[in-house]
Amino acid sequence: MRNPPARGGYGAVLVMILVTYVLALLAGNRWMVALLLFVQSFTVWHVLRVAGARAGFRRAAALVFLLALVTAVLNVFAEQSPLIGWTFSAASALYLLAPYPIVRHLGRRDRVDQQTVMGALAAYLLIGMSFGFAYECLAALQPGPLFGAQGDPDLSQALFFSFVTMTTTGYGDLVPAGNPAQSIAVLEALIGQLFLVTAVAKVVENWRPRNWREADAGKRSFTGDDVPGAGAQ
Repeated sequence: MRNPPARGGYGAVLVMILVTYVLALLAGNRWMVALLLFVQSFTVWHVLRVAGARAGFRRAAALVFLLALVTAVLNVFAEQSPLIGWTFSAASALYLLAPYPIVRHLGRRDRVDQQTVMGALAAYLLIGMSFGFAYECLAALQPGPLFGAQGDPDLSQALFFSFVTMTTTGYGDLVPAGNPAQSIAVLEALIGQLFLVTAVAKVVENWRPRNWREADAGKRSFTGDDVPGAGAQ
């Protein structure tokens, strides 16, 4: 089985994710949130190109891109406070789309290399950031504070809580006051652990040290018709 042809690199994807993370930490006004959505759209578009997403998936993603960009523009010029919540909802949807084609692409690879590791890391970071934007969306849309006495988080706190939840670190300084945030946190923890289990299983299954691969190649060369004297009566 041959690996799928390279369509780029996941190193660039990781750089883009880090850029969007920094922008998220600095997103203190509507213009910065709009810029964040534009950069996210480009990041996800690049992910789909690198991972070789199917045409149908790209069409569905294009619709999300359009909605996200329209929301970003409206958020800049509109004064309605609920619109910021829908903006973060679009950001969450964008980053929730991207891990699927990455995992599918990595699943077709028959060996573990640098691209495999970087792709798995990119998918993991995208999932964590997606849930972080989802918490920020809830904080903007629901009537009560998301974290009870701790109030509503800013985006940096939402991202911090998301990764703490996904890794099941559980510092306990930020706790959702009620649903649906509590249920989403449970879902994120489950997804994070399942992703780690399956990703590690994939690496263990396909990882072979160089000397093992050479030994396997040597064994195959001396089987069947290649065995000296094979076929002789």
